Amino acid sequence: MMSVEEALDRILSRVSPLGTERVDLLSALGRVLAEPVAAHINIPAWANSSMDGYAVRSRDTERASRERPALLAIVGRIPAGRVPEKPLGPGEAFRIFTGAPLPSGADSVIPQEDVEVMGLELQVPHPVSQGEFVRPIGEDLRAGETVLLPGRQVGPAEIGLLAMLGWGQVEVYRRPRVAIVSTGDELVDLGVTPGPGQTQNSNTYSLMAQVLESRGVPENLGVAPDRLEVIEERFRWGLSADLLISSAGVSVGDYDYVREALTRLGADLHLWQVAMRPGKPITFGTAAGRPIFGLPGNPVSAMVTFELFVRPALRKMGGHAELQRPQLLARALAPIPNPGRRRGYLRVTLERRNGEYWARLTGEQGSAILRSMVTAD
Repeated sequence: MMSVEEALDRILSRVSPLGTERVDLLSALGRVLAEPVAAHINIPAWANSSMDGYAVRSRDTERASRERPALLAIVGRIPAGRVPEKPLGPGEAFRIFTGAPLPSGADSVIPQEDVEVMGLELQVPHPVSQGEFVRPIGEDLRAGETVLLPGRQVGPAEIGLLAMLGWGQVEVYRRPRVAIVSTGDELVDLGVTPGPGQTQNSNTYSLMAQVLESRGVPENLGVAPDRLEVIEERFRWGLSADLLISSAGVSVGDYDYVREALTRLGADLHLWQVAMRPGKPITFGTAAGRPIFGLPGNPVSAMVTFELFVRPALRKMGGHAELQRPQLLARALAPIPNPGRRRGYLRVTLERRNGEYWARLTGEQGSAILRSMVTAD
């Protein structure tokens, strides 16, 4: 059996980013940029006030005190969205509002709550520092600066930044379409009451949810019974998608037909069995240029192998720069046995104590105990 790292390397070396498409700005939410975004203007394009107050020349307030305030003549008013009609002269002040451009000659703003107004005279009780409460030109973005790189996932802040730069559309990577089929005579789909020896099909839905969380587009191919011809036919149907996933039927039992079905498709098999627990019987191959994953049938095994192998592949296909989740180191709160030599992937809850993370198993770690995934952090 090969290691998890070798298996992942074999998988990622055989998948590539998909094509791109241009979409409207809001449709880019959650998608991955396929082009760099540069600022063509300074943001802000002019020095403006960050407060409602008065635009002044700082030198006019150098000797101001509460006992002897600086006295300035109020000579104008600048609401947001307007430009000053004249420059600010010595001994003068402009009434100014948040976001309004500073008049020529002004270098600072004093908030309205810090001053007294007597008619058209402004009383400033303390010195004002140059640049105080002023947003300088280009404080946020500088013209010519690259502000977003390809591979970045677009969130609400990126949407706002693109809108601020006037981008109504943006080039993004196409989301991978993922066909999913579960195999097994024992499975019945939602809406069907299980008969004797049968159980509800949960894998299709947990895997579809994982595809959605990975920013793919799932396509449900339903349940295929344990018949080679049916499984092969369902796989051929799934090759119309960008990636195909099956669950169950990948071990060595009499009714495990996935590997044989892939062989009949003419698929090249690149791995089978990985030294891990749960999820040892995993198959990965390619057919007609499409990656194909045969995941184990136990619910936890299917979800864990998806997380370790399918999710990074989908993220690479979707153009993401970061393929893996962040990781952290935690100490075990109790001994965790690991029988055998395979690496264990366990479900835990986390606690933070004195700056360290501590982990506790969720309980029994059997590969059929889906609740261990639900209760895990």
